[in-house]
Amino acid sequence: MDLGSVLRLKRKGKKLTLKSVSDKAGISEGFLSQIENNVNSPSVDTLMNICAAIGIEASEIIRQAEDQERLSIIRKSDLADVDVPHSGFATRRFFPPENRRTIDSAVLVIDPGKSIPARKGARNGQELLCVLKGALELVYEDQVISLSQNDSAHFWTIPEKQKITNRSKGRAIVLWVGTL
Repeated sequence: MDLGSVLRLKRKGKKLTLKSVSDKAGISEGFLSQIENNVNSPSVDTLMNICAAIGIEASEIIRQAEDQERLSIIRKSDLADVDVPHSGFATRRFFPPENRRTIDSAVLVIDPGKSIPARKGARNGQELLCVLKGALELVYEDQVISLSQNDSAHFWTIPEKQKITNRSKGRAIVLWVGTL
């Protein structure tokens, strides 16, 4: 059960700071951060105090935590008729942001000649690309690497020095995984 991400989502949805909620709940800001990041679990009393500070019912938090997806599947048929916007790429993420803790993952559909920007704000992360269909070019630091169907690359994230571009004549489909 992932109470932490549900609590964080509710707190941020009400535009409350860690400090304001922790003060009202009678706990330290650091402890609340640990709870939201699932490093520590609150006692029932602490959970009730946090929920009261946010202005929500503890039962709602528990229900939402229980309802979180634990398994997500993207089938080949789900990608057959993807509507790619003017940007030239579409992203089909496995889980919504509030359900991600350690890794982010998606299937990317990239039109010919189009690029995907690097993740903003990613530092000291790692990424994995696996070309499922088509081909692409990975620019990484001063290297230009061509990847074809069934090729993979694993690299440290350097947002300002990396770029993924579909240089083929057809759509590329790529499995992407990155650490948070």
